[in-house]
Parts: sequence; C-alpha cells; structure tokens
Amino acid sequence: MTNSTLSALYQGKLSSPSDAVKHVRDGDFIIVSTGVGEPPALLTALSEQRHQFNDVKVAQILALRKYAYFDPTTAHHVRHVALFYGPASRAGGQAGWVDFLPNYFGEIPGLIERGLMPSDVVFAMASPMDANGFFALSLGTDYTMAAVAKARAIILEVNPNVPATHGNCHVHISQVTALVESNDAIFEVGLPTIGPVQAAIGKYVADMIDDGATLQIGYGAIPDAVVMQLSDKKDLGIHTEMVGDGILTMVESGAVTNRRKNFMPGKMVATFALGSKKLYQFMHQNPMLEMHPVNFTNDPVVAGKNDNLMTINASLQIDLLGQCGSESIGHLPYSGTGGQSDFVRAANLSKGGKSFIVLPSTAKDDTISRIVPMLNSGTHVSTSKNDVNYVVTEYGVAQLRGKSAKQRAQELIAIAHPNFRDELRAAANRMK
Repeated sequence: MTNSTLSALYQGKLSSPSDAVKHVRDGDFIIVSTGVGEPPALLTALSEQRHQFNDVKVAQILALRKYAYFDPTTAHHVRHVALFYGPASRAGGQAGWVDFLPNYFGEIPGLIERGLMPSDVVFAMASPMDANGFFALSLGTDYTMAAVAKARAIILEVNPNVPATHGNCHVHISQVTALVESNDAIFEVGLPTIGPVQAAIGKYVADMIDDGATLQIGYGAIPDAVVMQLSDKKDLGIHTEMVGDGILTMVESGAVTNRRKNFMPGKMVATFALGSKKLYQFMHQNPMLEMHPVNFTNDPVVAGKNDNLMTINASLQIDLLGQCGSESIGHLPYSGTGGQSDFVRAANLSKGGKSFIVLPSTAKDDTISRIVPMLNSGTHVSTSKNDVNYVVTEYGVAQLRGKSAKQRAQELIAIAHPNFRDELRAAANRMK
C-alpha cells in the first residue's frame, strides 16, 4: 500500500475512546493484553459506559490498574475474568464477583484458537504505525496475537511511548477496526525490595548458574535477587516470558550477550514487558530483543531447545512431596499458575537445564513455615511433585527429581527454618 493509502486507512479508523467502545456488543468477551499492555483510555471509556452493556466480560492475565468497571454493583453489566490475579482483580476474586479462568499461560492462545475461550473484541496498546502499516503489540504480545486472529473487532490504543519491537508481535492497519490515540506515559513497575533473606536465596541460585546459561526470570523479589548476583557471569542468554528491569540490569553489566545460546543465538526472547520507562526505551527497535506470542515463548518443547536453561520462579508454600502451592492462600486465590509450570517443564527438557522454585522458609515474622507436611486445605497446586526440581530457601538447596518420597521429605526439612524442623520430622514420621 502507498503512504497515502495507509494514511487514509488510519484516519478513517481513528476514533474517540467513547466511540471506539461502541463496537462492543452485549455478551461480548473482550481480550485485554497483559499488564502494561492494557489500554487505559479504552478501559476508562468502557468503565464510563458500563451501565449501557449487559454480560460483557473483560479477560486479562494481569490487571494492574483498578478501573471503575471493577465494581461489584455493575458486574452484571461488565465483569472481569482473571486469567491471573493482579493488584486490581485480587480482592474481587476473593469476594466472588471477579471470575477466574484456570490456565497455563503458554496454553491461552490454544484455548482461544480452539474456541474454548471466546475472543470477540481485542483491546490493546500499540506503537505508532510504521511505514508499512504495522503496529507493534510489544508490551503484551502474549495471547493477544491469537485473539487478534479470531476477534470480530480489534481496537488499538496508539501511543508513541510504546516501543516498536522485532518479533511476531505486529498487527496491520487493514486488520484494525478502530484506533484511539494517547500520549500518556506507560505505566511503570519498579524492582521489588530485596532483603537479607531474598539475597541469601539469590546467592544459592546464582552459584548454580554457569557462564553461557539461558535464563527465564519470574517476577518477584527473590528472582530479582538472583539477577542482582549475576553481573559477574559471562555470555548469559534470555528466553523468558517477562522482560523487566532486572534483565536490563544484566544487559547493562555485560552479563547478557546471548552469544552462547544454541536456540535463537544473539536474541533475547520474551512475550510481555513490565518495568520502567528506561526498559521501554531499551526495547524500542532493539535488534537484540524479539517479542513473541506466549505459545512460542512458554511452550516447554520450544523453550527446552535452549541448552542449560535455568528457570527461576517463586512459590508461597511447598509440601514434603514437593507440590508447590504458588497461587493461593488456602482456597483464597492470590495470583495464578502463569508460566511457572511451563518453564519448570521446559528446564526438565533442556540439556543441562535446571528449574528453581524459590521461597523464604517462613511467613509472618517466622511464625509460619512455608515448608509444610501437606498443603493447606484448598491450596491450588501450581507445579506438581513430578515436575519440581530444585527448591531453594535461605537455608539451602533441595534437589527433588529422582528422589523417593522419604528422601524428598529429608531434603526439604533440611532447608526449612530450624524452628520447624522437629515438628516437620514428626509429621513426616506420622505420615510414614
């Protein structure tokens, strides 16, 4: 298409947020990109008009901002469907007026493609249109690309602060139903606070990561504590779901070069971004980075093609068999499975791979052990006993794969807080 044709198409689809939202119909299922990929102008307009709709659902894996449609009194008009609970959706999920759709992050595109999860409308943030008529959905590529392929209406919020990136993350103007423009700064998420417990866990993991390894880093203080202790490593690679400021720190230190990756050498691979303005600027037109759909980044077979894949993810609780409860506090939902299981399995498939489940040994000022005989009643199991590999607390490392149930209990009790080891041994003996 000529520049004038592209420009005419763009202008013909340009709309105000309030008019763009009119493409939504009663009963629609709206797919919204992950995290900072959520379009604030569109979601604000939807919130303002929510009383005009009936039975509209808004599905998203990580809602960061609590728009006005997060309202129990109007949930029959517009209702949130959490694919992973975040700050905006957690309270509603625990109270029952936000729905929850269990999933593996890497399999959400497949749910959409097979029609098991509807995709009527897509709301997403996008970079400005390039000379060939393409927008980059770089902040939340994730499941959004699969939703674009199925949706009746694709509505983009175009913002010059959204980075244009390489990879399979582009939508053409001819696919778009409506466009709105905004110039607001992209939402920023800083690095978590790292204390002595997190630093101790981070050191155990960092000491087990060799030069040339490829990393997947989950979100949280402990994964970032690992990152902070890798600056002296050489030729690390990145194949992850989330690119954040911790990874940027490793790039700036020279630890990440991607040179020794055997799969997609020279490239960092991710599916969504969550960080600072500096990170988003780093992403823009950076040939080192490619953003791909989550059924590529998180496919265990694909990710496992990386030799020496090291995956680092946090948990809330683990039992003496090695079952990880990473997403709920008893029956109360807290987050979601996300990509933890995807990458644990990927590391198990990788030649030389290691998966690390990291958690402090206690909670609530050392009054509760996170290593328990049995998971609390109702706890959602995120990673199974058959998949878990290394478990790390501030007291050491337990390697569980290939170990008997008795050996697993012994390994985990050895890294529990000393105050709880005797009662854990007694419980293990009672359970035989």
